[in-house]
Amino acid sequence: MAHRPKRTFRQRRADSSDSDSAEEPSVEPGAPGEQAVPGPAEEGSPHEGGSAEAAAERPLRVRGPRGRGRGLVWATSRRAAPGAAPRADGGSGAPECRTVDLSTDEEDGTYDASETKDDQSSSSDSSSSLEEEFSSIVNIPDAAFIQAARRKRELARAQEDYISLDVKHISTIADTKKDSDEDPESEPDDHERRIPFTLKPQTLRQRMAEETTTGNETSEESQEDENQDIWEQQQMRKAVKIIKGRNIDLSHSEFQTVKKFDTSISFPPVNFEIIKKQLNSRLTLLQDTHRSHQREYEKYVEDVKSSKNAIQNLENSSNQALNFKFYKSMKIYVDNLIDCLNEKIINIQEIESSMHALLLKQAMTFMKRRQDELKHESTYLQQLSRKAETSTNGSLAIDEKTQWILEEIESRRAQRRQARALSGNCDHQEGTSSDDELSSTDMADFQKSQDDILQDHKKIFEDVHDDFCNIQNILLKFQQWREKFPDSYYEAFIGLCIPKLLNPLIRVQLIDWNPLKFDSIGLKQMPWFTSIAKFIDNSMEDSKKEDSSDKKILSSVINKTIIPRLTDFVEFIWDPLSTSQTTSLIAHCRMILEEHSTCENEVSKGKQDLLKSIVSRMKKAIEDDVYIPLYPKSAVENKTSPYSKFQERQFWSALKLFRNILFWNGLLPDDTLKELGLGKLLNRYLIIVLLNAVPGPDIVKKCNQIAAYLPEKWFENSAMRTSISQLENFIQFLLQSAHKLSRSEFRDEVKEIILILVKIRALNQAESFIEEYHLDHLKPVINQL
Repeated sequence: MAHRPKRTFRQRRADSSDSDSAEEPSVEPGAPGEQAVPGPAEEGSPHEGGSAEAAAERPLRVRGPRGRGRGLVWATSRRAAPGAAPRADGGSGAPECRTVDLSTDEEDGTYDASETKDDQSSSSDSSSSLEEEFSSIVNIPDAAFIQAARRKRELARAQEDYISLDVKHISTIADTKKDSDEDPESEPDDHERRIPFTLKPQTLRQRMAEETTTGNETSEESQEDENQDIWEQQQMRKAVKIIKGRNIDLSHSEFQTVKKFDTSISFPPVNFEIIKKQLNSRLTLLQDTHRSHQREYEKYVEDVKSSKNAIQNLENSSNQALNFKFYKSMKIYVDNLIDCLNEKIINIQEIESSMHALLLKQAMTFMKRRQDELKHESTYLQQLSRKAETSTNGSLAIDEKTQWILEEIESRRAQRRQARALSGNCDHQEGTSSDDELSSTDMADFQKSQDDILQDHKKIFEDVHDDFCNIQNILLKFQQWREKFPDSYYEAFIGLCIPKLLNPLIRVQLIDWNPLKFDSIGLKQMPWFTSIAKFIDNSMEDSKKEDSSDKKILSSVINKTIIPRLTDFVEFIWDPLSTSQTTSLIAHCRMILEEHSTCENEVSKGKQDLLKSIVSRMKKAIEDDVYIPLYPKSAVENKTSPYSKFQERQFWSALKLFRNILFWNGLLPDDTLKELGLGKLLNRYLIIVLLNAVPGPDIVKKCNQIAAYLPEKWFENSAMRTSISQLENFIQFLLQSAHKLSRSEFRDEVKEIILILVKIRALNQAESFIEEYHLDHLKPVINQL
C-alpha cells in the first residue's frame, strides 16, 4: 500500500450560535488535556478497500481554546488492529495524524479561515479522500430544506412556543438580510464574514475562564479540552438538526426542551346550545352589574343634590364666608392697632416725662423759695431781737441777699392785698394765701416750654388714621363684634383687653391735664370717659350678668391709667399748703375712689397706693413747712411789730394746713386724719401758740376756726358726752381761756367758748363750767342738743 501523504485542513473560526454556556473540560486517557471523540465504527478489515488508516474510524482530538477561545484541532486515525500489517514505508505502526487548526471566537459568532504554508504542500488526492469520508458520515441538506427549516423556526417564534436562547448576533456585512440576523444557527459563507480587527469585551463567563487559566497549566488544558468537547457537540447538533428522523442523544447537553402544543388533548364537543347558554349567562351577569352600577349612580346623584342643598342652607343660615371675613378683618385691625400703639408708645412716654419734669421743676421752685424766704425772714427777726436786747440806738446790718428776699416777699404780699381789695375780700388773714406767684420772666419761660410740649403732643398721631387713634372709633369696632357675635366676644374676654389697648390713647389726652389746677377739666368731661361710658351702656350683657366684664372697663382704666398718674402728682408736685391744689385734687380723687370703685378687688391696690402717697406727702409737709416761732409777750403785744406779724402769718399758715388735712375726711381713714391733724399739728404747734397768747377776742376767733375745721361726723353720736381723746388739750385750753375771760372785760366771749365746747361734744366740761360760774342763761344751749 502506498504511503498516504500528511495533510492538514484549513483553519476556520467557529462560534456556537446555540448558547454561551460553560464549556465542559474533557481529558483523553493517556494524554493530558486531550480527549478522543469516538465516531461510528467503520466495518471491514484493514485490507478491504484501502489501507488500515482509511478503514479505521478517525476520532477528532480537539485542543481547547486558549485565551479568547482559539485552539488547534487534530484529526487522527485509530490505531491499527492488532492484526494489521505494517505500513509499507516501514513505519512503526503509529497512527497517521492529520492536523486541523480550528479557532473559535465566542463573541463575534463568525468563522475566519486562513491557509498556512503547510496546507499548500498537501496533495489533492488526500483532500478528496478525506472529504469523501466526512460525506459518508453527514449528509448536507440542500437550500430548499434550509429555507423550510427557517420558516418553521419563524412560525415557532410567532407562536412563542419555544425557549429563547437569547443569543445576539452582529451582522457581518452591511447588506446582510434580516433573516440571517434573526437565525443564530445560519452561518454565512467565508466571503461574507468580517474579520474583526479589535478585540471585543469579554463576557463574564470568558473572564471567569480566563481567571481560571491563571491557576495552573494542567487545569487550563483540561478546561480547554472540555470547551472543545462542548464546541464539537454543538457543531454536531447543528448538523444533525437538519437531518429528518435523526435523533441524537447529547448526554452532556444542558439545554431545556422546547414546549410544544400537544395535539393529543381532546376538548369537549361544542354546539350552538352551549354557546347560547354561555352568552345568556354572560348577558345576565352584565345586566346585573349594569343595574347595580345604575343604582350606585342614582345614589351618588342624590348625594350630590343633598350636599348642594346642605351647602346652600348653611350659606344662607350662618353665612360662614362673611363670618370668616369679619373675623379676619378684626384680626388684621387689632394687629395693626397694636403695632401702631407699640410704635407710638415711646413718643408718648417721652412727652409725658417732659411735661412731668416741667411741672416738677415749677413745684420745686415754689417749695424751695418758700423755705428760703422762711429761713431768711426768721434769721432777720432773730438778729433784730438780739440787736434790740443789746442796744436800742444801733442800726441792724443786713446782707444784700436777705434784703432782696425781704423786699421780694413784701412786694408779692402787697400785690395780693391789692388784688383782694379789688375783689372785695376783706376778711382774709395773712398767711392763708398760697405764695405761688411767678415773675413775668419765669412765667413766660414756663408757658413757652409748656406750649412746645403740647405742640409735640399734637404731632404724635397726626400720621395715623382715626380708626387707630380715636377711642370712639376703636370702641365702635368692638361694639360691632359684640352685636354680631356676642358669644365669641365674651369668650375672648375683650372687656379685659380694651383697657390695655386704650391706655396709650388715654395717656395722650392726659398729657395736658393737671389735677392740681383749680380750673382743670373733670374726668367725666373728657372724651375718653364719655366714649367708654357710652360703650358700657350699650352692652348687651348688662341684663344677664351684674359682674359683666364690660362694666369693669371704666374701673380698670381708672385703676391702670388714672390712679398711677394721680399718684405721681401727689408724690412730686402737690403742695399740701396750697388750698386750691388740695381742693382740686380731692375732687378728682373723690370721684375716682368713691363713685367708680365698682370692683373693689381691681381698684384696691391702686387706691391703697394713692392714699399712702397722700398721707406720706402730708407728713412731709408738717415736718418741713410748719414753723411757728415763740416770742416774748412784750414783743407780740404790739400787733404791728414784725414779730407779731410773722408769728401770725405762720400760725394761720399752719391752720391752713390743718384745714387742708381735714379736707380729706371721707377719703382717708379717721384714725389717720386724727393722728395727722390733731396729734401732729394741733397739739404740737397750734395749742402752744394759743397758750402763749393773751386771752381775748383774737384767741376766741382762732379757736372757732379750729373747731369749724373739725369734721362734723366725728361728733354725730348723740349719746356722746365726752369729746375725742385727741381734743383733750384743746378742751383744757378752752376752759382755761373761759376762766380768764370771765374775770376780764371780755365776758361776752365766754359764751363763744361754751358753744365751742358743745360743738366738739365736751358737754360734761361745759355743764361743770356753767354751774361753777352760775351761767344759767347758757343752759338752753346745752339742752338744745
